[in-house]
Amino acid sequence: MKVLLVDDHVVVRAGLRALLEGERGFEVTGETGDGEEAVRLAQLLEPDLVLMDLRLQDSAIDGIEATRRIALAVPHVKVVVLTSHGTRTDVALALAAGARGYVLKAGPPDDLFRALRTTYDGGAGIAQDAVGLLVGEVVAPTTPLTDRELQIVRLLAQGRSNREIAADLYLSEATVKTHLIRIYRKLGSNNRAGTVAEATRRGLLHLT
Repeated sequence: MKVLLVDDHVVVRAGLRALLEGERGFEVTGETGDGEEAVRLAQLLEPDLVLMDLRLQDSAIDGIEATRRIALAVPHVKVVVLTSHGTRTDVALALAAGARGYVLKAGPPDDLFRALRTTYDGGAGIAQDAVGLLVGEVVAPTTPLTDRELQIVRLLAQGRSNREIAADLYLSEATVKTHLIRIYRKLGSNNRAGTVAEATRRGLLHLT
């Protein structure tokens, strides 16, 4: 199996290369820490698999966008996400972008090998931890956002700061922060960008 490594940390790529090349059946054909370069290399090298990190510092596009472009340009090249981030939103967005597998960096090497082989064979190479997040999203009771929380999410999507949101809604900044904590919990996100992405995925920004 030919693998393209995409991670913005050189040391991490070196470790992954050593790990994969020490395991029977794997060959690393290229590596990069840049999302746009990953798309170019995927088209040029046509590896069997791309091992993709989600967070690519100093890159014009992140791992999710790179995954989406690879899935469109070379759909026979299969992307497996390997990341330290494991929120429900991250998993859902990566799979929606076209990733065929999802593995957490904190997991054992066998999880990575299993995910790559399963994806190569046409299955869904999703580690158990990531499966748990997706199952939790499906079976956990959904707590709807209140009208006030929806207002705040829509202002977040407009790029408003906490101070601006407080002024718009005649609230204190402390109250806005409290609402944000509740919103994060309900949407399974851990930052503003993830909250907007999850709200978009659920169609909350288009409700009237």
